[in-house]
Amino acid sequence: MESVARNGALWRAAEELNVTRSAISHQLRLLEHDLDFKILDRVGNRTVITPRARAYAEDVRRALSMIASSSARVSQQGLSGRLTVSAPPGFVSAWLCLHARAFTEAHPDVVLNVVSARNLIDTSNPEVDTFVTFGHEARARVRIEPLLSVEFTPLCSPVYLSRFENFNDISLLDQATLLHVSDFTDWQNWMRLSGLPPENAQRGICYSDMNVVHTAVLAGEGIAIGDVVLWRKDLDDGLLMRPFSSSLHDDTGYFLCTPEENLENPVVMEFHNWLKTQLEMSRFRPNRNR
Repeated sequence: MESVARNGALWRAAEELNVTRSAISHQLRLLEHDLDFKILDRVGNRTVITPRARAYAEDVRRALSMIASSSARVSQQGLSGRLTVSAPPGFVSAWLCLHARAFTEAHPDVVLNVVSARNLIDTSNPEVDTFVTFGHEARARVRIEPLLSVEFTPLCSPVYLSRFENFNDISLLDQATLLHVSDFTDWQNWMRLSGLPPENAQRGICYSDMNVVHTAVLAGEGIAIGDVVLWRKDLDDGLLMRPFSSSLHDDTGYFLCTPEENLENPVVMEFHNWLKTQLEMSRFRPNRNR
C-alpha cells in the first residue's frame, strides 16, 4: 500500500517491487478485508489510493520510524542499524557517492542505503529516514532546514573552451552547443541575467538527467549551466572551466528534510552532523580555476 501511495500507480509500484500488478491488487484486497475500509478508488481511468488509506500508511511509517529510533537509542554498542537517505540523483552522483565511505568507515555497524529520488522535493517515502531535497515544499511533521546554497553558471571542459578565441566574450555563446536539463529554463534565466536575449537559449541538446549532461560536458560536447558546488571537484582538478562570472539561483539550494519522529534518532543525528561538516569542507576548498 505504501508503494502504491508513493508512486501514484499500481504499475509503478509493481515495477518497484518487482512483482506483477495482479499480485499487488490481490494483496491490497486482502489488506482491505483485514482493515475493513477501502484502499483504492477509481477516478476516471485511474486507480488512486483513498485518503483514509494514505493516512493509515503515514501512521505506519511514523510507528516504524519510532521503533527504529528507540532501538538505536538503547543500543549499548555505539551506532548501529540501517540508515536510508533520499537525495536527488545529481547530488548523489556528484557528491554523496564520493564521500559516503567516510561515514560508513566511521560507523561500521551502520548500513547506509541511498535512494536517488526522481522528484527533487519529495519527502513522502516512508522507508526514508532523512531527505536531501533540491528546493522544498511545506509538509506536516517534517522539519526543513537549509543545507547548501548553490551557484549555477556556465561550465565546460578546457578542450571545448580551446575551440574558441576570447571565449570570455559572452556573444560567442551564439557559436556554442548549449546543453540543457529537461528544458531551456536555466540558460534562458542566465542569458536574461547577463543581458542576452533569452530566446537565444532555445537551441542545443536537451537531456532528461543532469548526470548525462555532466558526462557530455566532461567529454567536450558543449557547455551547460552547472552547479559550482557539486561540480567543485571537476573544477579543482581542471576537468571543467568557468568562463563567465555571472551566476543564478543564489536563493535556491538543497535542504535537509526530516520526519519529526526521526529527529532524535542517533544515527540520523550523526549523519546530519557528518553531512554538514563534509559539505562545508568541500564547499570552501580552494578552487584553482577562480
